[in-house]
Amino acid sequence: NDSICCLFTTQSSRKSRAVRDTLRHVKVKESRRPGELHGPATVYVQVLGAGSRDNGASLYVFSEYNRYLFNCGEGTQRLMQEHKIKIARLDNIFLTRMSWETAGGLSGMILTLKDTGVPQCVLSGPPQLVLSVNITHVHFIQIFVSFSLHKKSKTLETFVSFLLVFHCIVFCCFRINIYKPYECFQDTKLNILKFNSAQLVKLCTPADPGPVFLVVDCPSEDFIQPLCTNHVLQRYQTGGSEDSAALVVHMTPESVLDTDEYKSWMERFPSSTEHLVMNEQTFTPHNTRSHKLQTQLNLIHPEIFPPLKLYKTKEPPASLRVPNVRAECLMKFQLRPKLEWQRDAIPSCDSEEFVKEAAEVPKFLEEVEECRKFQAAASKYPEIVFLGTGSSLPMKIRNVSGTLVNISSSQSLLLDCGEGTFGQLCRHYGDDVDEILSRLSTIFVSHLHADHHTGLIHLLLERERALNSLGKAFSPVYLIAPVQIMTWLNQYHDHCQQILSQINIIPSKLLCDGAEIPKVKTKSLIQAVLKKNDLVKFQTCYVRHCKNAFACSLTHQSGWQLVFSGDTMPCDAVVNMGKNATLLIHEATLEDGMEEEACEKRHSTTSQAIGIGMKMNAEFIVLNHFSQRYAKIPLFSDDFNGKVGISFDHMRIRFGDFPMLPRLIRPLKALFAEEIEEMEERRERREMKKTAEPPSNGESGTSRQPDEMSKGAKREQDDLNQEAAIKRLKTN
Repeated sequence: NDSICCLFTTQSSRKSRAVRDTLRHVKVKESRRPGELHGPATVYVQVLGAGSRDNGASLYVFSEYNRYLFNCGEGTQRLMQEHKIKIARLDNIFLTRMSWETAGGLSGMILTLKDTGVPQCVLSGPPQLVLSVNITHVHFIQIFVSFSLHKKSKTLETFVSFLLVFHCIVFCCFRINIYKPYECFQDTKLNILKFNSAQLVKLCTPADPGPVFLVVDCPSEDFIQPLCTNHVLQRYQTGGSEDSAALVVHMTPESVLDTDEYKSWMERFPSSTEHLVMNEQTFTPHNTRSHKLQTQLNLIHPEIFPPLKLYKTKEPPASLRVPNVRAECLMKFQLRPKLEWQRDAIPSCDSEEFVKEAAEVPKFLEEVEECRKFQAAASKYPEIVFLGTGSSLPMKIRNVSGTLVNISSSQSLLLDCGEGTFGQLCRHYGDDVDEILSRLSTIFVSHLHADHHTGLIHLLLERERALNSLGKAFSPVYLIAPVQIMTWLNQYHDHCQQILSQINIIPSKLLCDGAEIPKVKTKSLIQAVLKKNDLVKFQTCYVRHCKNAFACSLTHQSGWQLVFSGDTMPCDAVVNMGKNATLLIHEATLEDGMEEEACEKRHSTTSQAIGIGMKMNAEFIVLNHFSQRYAKIPLFSDDFNGKVGISFDHMRIRFGDFPMLPRLIRPLKALFAEEIEEMEERRERREMKKTAEPPSNGESGTSRQPDEMSKGAKREQDDLNQEAAIKRLKTN
């Protein structure tokens, strides 16, 4: 197969100050003259995602000059952000194959690179990469200023980047050479040997051959034969013409590892070669900050904040005949200055330490004790599980939008599906995740900003896997979404993986009050959604956000009604649709006092969201979709009352919990007292600055809305391809 090298340049949408900070390391690299370049003195390979089901295999390669990423599945940038691995330094991304498992986080990563101010990045991978980049380029309008493509040959081609040499050997394998550094002059030896200045003597360290490591992705037994017979790889095995590989990274399922052919191939490497295995046979947590927060919140209310779990594969580990190391998050293999494993960066997840830290917070335990005096009686269903409560991009505490509604013990529905939603399900349900996926019949996508739908494809694929694993009959998901989503899904289906059989599309606009439903099949799909979920009504309405953005309302046969706002400014259409609702889940992206910014970005503040719930006469209001500046907790406004609660990732509530939720605020304020104080100080500085600034010559927030909507990582697709998308609706 050919390989593709794709160079794209970006244009930042942020202020120039952020761009200058980002470009500092770029200027240093550009200032080096060719004669000054030498092999890097420090190089290491570091595990990001160890290959677990919730964090697919991804590898980070560090040198002084560049940073490299192998594979970019969903959740990769969240891991990098949590563990302080700078995305801004990343300038090369390699994909071992073109699947959602390896590239699901690529669109989000590109958007983040753009907003961070990275001037260019090189993407390398199989031929479908160019199609994937084009899909991303079209779907998230003009996220690149330009990009150029470079086709490599079918067998062995080289990509040189600051003296690390990358060879694409076969479809699923990379070989990486590290150039040796300049020989070092040894002045101490000159003094010992007492040579005079007239003699010319070479007094240098011995030549240091650059080590080689291999990255191998062998996803199925179909790839074993070409891997075993590849003549280039044979050079680095026993009896080969090159120095043996220092490290072989196996991104290989256990079922493939356990075959005699693959075991024999591993044995051809000399005993000095290290083997790193990255697959689902890893049981260590990656997102330790989430585990820490959930452990501490669990002290407040064990039912509302259940402890997180790990998914453990039922597949037995392969019995390998060569020494090997199982991957763990942040584990390193140092290639220079000396070859060695380093485990000091591996994150620990000590629940006892997390509890001890919370217990030492002043007044926290007292507030918890007071809160626990009240016990609410709650029926088991419906049950709402918040999987992502943050906005814009995944961060270490809050993932992006996703809310699971368990209607009954056999039926579930998902409201939005941002990147990493499946990973959140894994961490919430552990080994029961397949059972939960098998119950999922309906997905509602509010709009086509990246933080609300880019987890969809992964979820569909994992749901199919779950049904197969459980031996249950397959049935497509009912996807209620803006019809424009089909442009993205059709292109991915045609060029990457076949997924259209996974869905039955129902355009959101056809569920608006008074909408005419043009086709009989669409009417039957709507009736099927209602019957499947025991609903009497599923309604949508347009909201004030981007083009083709919707809220939705579910009315159950037993009488309860749930309203989900999606992203919106205060909107009367939501009020009218949700009159006297049982529960309103409304976005509260920004704090009070930031109304102008909320208007510019077409979001709501805390008090605005509460105001919508009051006008609606909702029985209870839960706020979510917080700006990532409120990572742990938002600022509370004076409008908070006994009908308002705030959401956290992995928070689980039932309607009977409504009286308890406002009582959680006092222990939450105690636990996060330092963060609240810091946010209040920041608000005071902002207000003082605003007071000191001169008037803006009559410029209002609303006058800037068109410009603001045309910028940033969340810009939505236009309707240029709407007619084509409608024609491609294979389900209607």
